[in-house]
Amino acid sequence: MTDFIPPAKPIIGDDERAAVDRVLRSGMVAQGPEVAAFEREFSDHFVKGRPVVAVNSGTAGLHLGLLAAGVGPGDEVIVPSFTFAATGNAVALTGATPVFADIEPDTFTLDPAAVEASVTNRTKGIMPVHLYGHPARMRELGSIADRHGLALYEDAAQAHGAALGGRPVGTFGAFAMFSLYPTKNMTSGEGGMISAADAHIERMARLLRNQGMERQYENEVVGFNARMTDIHAAIGRVQLTKVDAWTATRRDNAAFLDANLEGVVVPPVADGAHHVYHQYTIRVSDDRDGFVKALKEEHQVGSGVYYPIPNHRLPSLASYAPGLDLSQTERAAREVVSLPVHPSLSQDDLERIVVAVAAVAKAGA
Repeated sequence: MTDFIPPAKPIIGDDERAAVDRVLRSGMVAQGPEVAAFEREFSDHFVKGRPVVAVNSGTAGLHLGLLAAGVGPGDEVIVPSFTFAATGNAVALTGATPVFADIEPDTFTLDPAAVEASVTNRTKGIMPVHLYGHPARMRELGSIADRHGLALYEDAAQAHGAALGGRPVGTFGAFAMFSLYPTKNMTSGEGGMISAADAHIERMARLLRNQGMERQYENEVVGFNARMTDIHAAIGRVQLTKVDAWTATRRDNAAFLDANLEGVVVPPVADGAHHVYHQYTIRVSDDRDGFVKALKEEHQVGSGVYYPIPNHRLPSLASYAPGLDLSQTERAAREVVSLPVHPSLSQDDLERIVVAVAAVAKAGA
C-alpha cells in the first residue's frame, strides 16, 4: 500500500527530548533561564536584536502585543479576513473593533488600496498577516500608516525568516508576533514571541504576561498568566539551531513544485520578497473540495484548506462586518489548496505530489 504523504509533519527529535530532560532535571520548569536565553537567541536570529517577549501561544502574543501598544475600546484595527481567526479575535479581545479588508489575489495578503478605503477617524492601526510565509506589502502599508498617523502591527505567525527587500518581517511594526505552534516552521511545542519596537511596548508585554508584575507581588497593571515555561523554551532553543536548514529545504521543495506542477496556479512571489513557505498554496478554480478529496483518496496525498470560511463570515466575528463584500477573500476561500512542502518530504514524495496533482487536475478538466 502507498504511504500517505501528510500535509504537515512536526519534527521533534532526540535533541529536543534531551533539552526537555535537562530542564526537568534542573527542577526549574516555569519561566526561568531557558526562556531568557530563548528570547535573546530568537531576537538575534530573526529580528536583528529587537527585544522579544516569550509567551504561551501565538494568540496570546497578538493579544498582549495589541494591549501593550495601547489598543482598546473605541479603537479600530484593520486586518485581513482571509487568515486564521486568532487575528480578528485578538483585536476583539482588547475591546477594539476588527475592521476586515480585502486581500491581493497573488500574495493572499492585505491589499493596500482596500486598507486605505477602510481607514476612519477611529482607526488605531493596521495589522497585516504575512500569510503562508509570504511577507505582506509593508512599504505600501507603512506609507498609508504614516499618511494617516496610524500604527503598524505584524502578524508574523507563519513567517519566521521571511523578508522584504532584505528586511526581516517582525521589524516593520510597533510589535510583531511569531507563533511557535507545532506545525509552524519551528516550534516550542506551543508558544509565541512578541517582537517590540520600543522599550515601552516590551515592558508592557512583560507585565501583561506575568499578572502585571515586574517584581513579585508588586502588581502594576491587571495582567494575565501568559508565561512560557522553561520546558517549551528549551525545545524552541534547539529548533532555532535547525530552522534555517528546514527553511532552505522548504524553499527547494517549493522550487521543485513550481517547476513541475501542471494544471493548477502555483503561488507567485512578489519582487523583493523572501518566501519561507509555511504553506505552498495553489489555486484550483473548479471544484476545489473534490480536488482535495481525490488527492487523498486516489493518490494518498494530503493537503489543507487554509481558510475555507473568511473571518468576516464566522459566527464569532460576523457581527463586526454586517453585509461586507470582500471579493478576493471569498474567491481565495473557494480556491486555495495547500500542498505538502515540509522538510520531511523525500524526492519520491515530491514526484508523487506532482503526478497526483496532474492526474487530478486533468480528470477535473
